[in-house]
Amino acid sequence: MNEEVQLVYEMTLERMVKTIEHLETELSRIRAGKANVHILDGIMVEYYGNMTPLNQVSNISTPDAKTIAVQPWEKGMIDPIEKAIQNANVGITPSNNGEVIRLMIPPLTEERRVELVKQVKAEGENAKVSIRNARRDANDEYKQMKSDGLSEDDEKRATDNIQEITDKHSENSDKIIEAKEEDIMTI
Repeated sequence: MNEEVQLVYEMTLERMVKTIEHLETELSRIRAGKANVHILDGIMVEYYGNMTPLNQVSNISTPDAKTIAVQPWEKGMIDPIEKAIQNANVGITPSNNGEVIRLMIPPLTEERRVELVKQVKAEGENAKVSIRNARRDANDEYKQMKSDGLSEDDEKRATDNIQEITDKHSENSDKIIEAKEEDIMTI
């Protein structure tokens, strides 16, 4: 395989790996009826005039399967943190005892489970579109290389390799989606 062909392959592989990582990140934020600290990812709190991630101003833990505890490192941060969680609209109302903010995870209704599964499927479809776009871009580059002198056999081999990693990553995303759906639908 020549260097250009190899470079396109590696860049395409990297795009597909990043797509799978992004899918996993997005799915970790969808709550499945169990306490999961990742549903608080992305929440920013004003801390000394700067917007700071919640996990950098507090300790976040799951003392049991239905509770998330947020313990601010400074007592004065309890109200801003509580407000930030409410504004983040994670679907859970926080309560505090002056020291710790608790989020009680309510059991999911059947209707909410179906809604979450739709959300998971949409994320999965986005990932697959991204994987297919990476494949298309690589194949377009190979076609361009062919018109610039790459042999037909090398182009065929290169597109076959791209198809192979496309299939592998599509399959991987299907498995991730399936596992998350099962997680959501398990009561």
